[in-house]
Amino acid sequence: MKRRRFLASTAAVALLTVGLTSACGGGQSAGDSEAAGDSEAAGKGTLTMATSADYPPYESVDTTSGSEEIVGFDVDIARHIAKELGYELEITNMDFNGLIPALQADRADFVMAGMTPTEERKQNVDFSDIYYDAKQTIVFPKSNAITGPDDLGGKTVGVQLGSIQEGLAKDLAEKTPGMKLSPLNRINEIVQELKSGRIDAAIIEDTVAKGFLANNPELTSVEIPEEGPVGSAVAFPKDSELTSEFNRVLGEMESSGMMEELINKWFGDGAK
Repeated sequence: MKRRRFLASTAAVALLTVGLTSACGGGQSAGDSEAAGDSEAAGKGTLTMATSADYPPYESVDTTSGSEEIVGFDVDIARHIAKELGYELEITNMDFNGLIPALQADRADFVMAGMTPTEERKQNVDFSDIYYDAKQTIVFPKSNAITGPDDLGGKTVGVQLGSIQEGLAKDLAEKTPGMKLSPLNRINEIVQELKSGRIDAAIIEDTVAKGFLANNPELTSVEIPEEGPVGSAVAFPKDSELTSEFNRVLGEMESSGMMEELINKWFGDGAK
């Protein structure tokens, strides 16, 4: 990642539900008081987080241990906030385009999925302060001569349904003759379509693309100049009391250096 900025400032069916208590799992930064968190969590109940666990390093399913636990940058943040507020945490995995409908149907208390707070989304849900900022990239086979958005004319471009990248791609298609969109539910599906040659390029966030590029050396990427909203925030149902509480803890995580530690853990020291 070449730039980082703190601002501290459905019908989709659940594929996997993993109950996580504040005391279980890794990802806690040094200095957390587990005993205090466990004591607080004893009486406040459970918060349900909805996510789309196909977006490493924000969230993904850990298949290496056999537990299929959902892990990632967003998960570590959510665990810490739940502990600080005195709750246990449950995570529900679903397709990205089902996340906001899940909030509206009261099937989740909040969403963390590397989600950008666009004006359209703000009409339906509330957002926390932005906790991480990233860039958008065009990912494509090295055999394709693509240097930027202007080269997408006549090409089929993969995007994730309901994502900020889909909105960006629609805007680009309006001014790029012959550009076609291929919306898919999950990022790994998009990468497979790229590798098979069924699409010519894809628009993926740079931090997410980084892992796929490392595992698929035949692919490369180019950054898209910033236009419109950027950054990731937590989404809540309208008028949720959790919004201000999450903002408080996010601010504390930034000022204490914990957010820096988690960024270095999940994105690497070079993600600046």
